[in-house]
Amino acid sequence: MRKTFKALSALLNYPDEELQNAAPELRRVIDEENLLPADSRRLLDALVEEIASGDLYALQERYVDQFDRTRSLSLHLFEHVHGESRDRGQAMIDLKSLYEQNGLYLSAAELPDFVPAFLEFLSTRPLAQARALLSQTAHILIALAERLQKRHSPYAAIFQALAALATLAPDAPNVEVVPEGPDADPNDFAQLDAQWEEEAVTFGPGATPNCKDRLVAQIRAGRRRPADVQA
Repeated sequence: MRKTFKALSALLNYPDEELQNAAPELRRVIDEENLLPADSRRLLDALVEEIASGDLYALQERYVDQFDRTRSLSLHLFEHVHGESRDRGQAMIDLKSLYEQNGLYLSAAELPDFVPAFLEFLSTRPLAQARALLSQTAHILIALAERLQKRHSPYAAIFQALAALATLAPDAPNVEVVPEGPDADPNDFAQLDAQWEEEAVTFGPGATPNCKDRLVAQIRAGRRRPADVQA
């Protein structure tokens, strides 16, 4: 098991007392495994310290405002790719199937494209495969890092670390991430509801391939079971 992926998954979950208590241990395993460059570790240390010692209510309020009420910062991978509603159900099925073929079973309430779930899966894979799978989402991770950094959010450190872990840089000319655009006021629930409504789904000859289709194709290709490697 690659503990760095598991630790980053935990840090991206909703902060609670259990996470606060575990934060020093998470920092320790990240440093011991030593997969991240020094700059990434320093930025992560600042986030871990804030989670460990910050006011829990304030931490939870910030988490909800950033990740639950701000669509451009969603922790669901397929939200950030053009045409995410087209074939989204099949994409979810394919990703869930990939998890289950490799021994990870999600609860009925969990969506497979939730970044912490994806990282939990990567933590169970041989390092080379985990980094290769991570590289398929690198363009999304970099976009999230930039958006969080612009908001001076310490959570940017997690996505910068993930981008550093990916084996390949994103193929910029061939990927399209949903433009950030203006976000709804996190306290205006009617505006939030309108922003989160699904876009119309286009079928038939007029439907063109997009980045999500390529990501789904890569995920399907990744379903081949690799040779066992000692973690």
